[in-house]
Amino acid sequence: MGNTLLIGSCEPFSGKSALVLGLARHLAAGGHPVRFGKPLATSFDWTPADGPLPDPLIDDDVRFVGSTLGLAEDQLIPSLHLLSPLTAESRLAQAELDAGEGFQRLRQDLAQCGEAVTLLEAAGSLHEGLLYGLSLVQLAHGLEAPVVLVHLLQDSRSVEALLAAREQLGDRLVGIVLNAVTPDEVDELQRHVVPALQALGLVVFGVMPRSPLLRSVTVGELVRRLDARVICCEERLELLVETLSIGAMNVNSAMEFFRRRRNMAVVTGADRTDIQLAALEASTQCLILTGAGEPLPQLISRADELEVPLLKVDHDTLATVEVIEQAFGHVRLHEAVKATYAFRLVEEHCQLEQMCSALGLPSR
Repeated sequence: MGNTLLIGSCEPFSGKSALVLGLARHLAAGGHPVRFGKPLATSFDWTPADGPLPDPLIDDDVRFVGSTLGLAEDQLIPSLHLLSPLTAESRLAQAELDAGEGFQRLRQDLAQCGEAVTLLEAAGSLHEGLLYGLSLVQLAHGLEAPVVLVHLLQDSRSVEALLAAREQLGDRLVGIVLNAVTPDEVDELQRHVVPALQALGLVVFGVMPRSPLLRSVTVGELVRRLDARVICCEERLELLVETLSIGAMNVNSAMEFFRRRRNMAVVTGADRTDIQLAALEASTQCLILTGAGEPLPQLISRADELEVPLLKVDHDTLATVEVIEQAFGHVRLHEAVKATYAFRLVEEHCQLEQMCSALGLPSR
């Protein structure tokens, strides 16, 4: 419908926003007006205490992409519904599964958008959004729009999710982008796996290597997830953490281990001052102290001097590590440095011209 493309996935946090950014910039560079939206908002903090949902409802991801690309307000497509535990409970209680009148307005808008190319990001899986009438499959058929899937290819078994998607989407599925591939395996995958997928009728528009930067999480996000107390350097919570280290060994082993890591969060007991000081001399983005006790004044002073946030949590070390590991690769792409890297990653590893041609998008 119009020049509309749906970007979806078979699982959450597959890298859809990175593809949106790269493709949108490619289209804009070719002189195409670009619009972007998420029919189902999945990144918007709201509770009833905040009052009614805003109208229009603009997802935080849409705001970030719009700001990054310099899109005007009228180039941002409002969401029709918000995915949240509260809204899901309400729709379930009312046995309401239809997308509502807003869906017809969206159809009309897309039919009248002229030469603009509208990129719509679906929810995090094939089925997510069914309770709102806005799953990827429902959007594809209801909007008569082509679909590109961004897929996390772990091994050959994960191809089954793509085959299931093809059964449900039919001819609406025009191609896929494989993402988060181990860098050393990209060439082999291009030679062997991609031709096999093509033989199954799955057009592959790109193979993107896994990026520690795009999987990284800000110190501020860790503070939120851990409900941590910030002891110093609260102004440095925008630092990005790419790796996790546990300071449970002797100090000599720890120093050798820390030297091999980069942009790490170090989790260690509050009583391990030797490990803590060693971590501060390495590529540490934040130091997280667990267990009873408080850090020594000299540690706080050194952390403050090196501008390394020092956090204290009530969890034990194991629980803290589990929370942090769950955060990696499961956060939104809301940092400018990630957006810049996403542009380059998509441009280098995706056949954007081939994608546009297959989608029937006008070329200039």
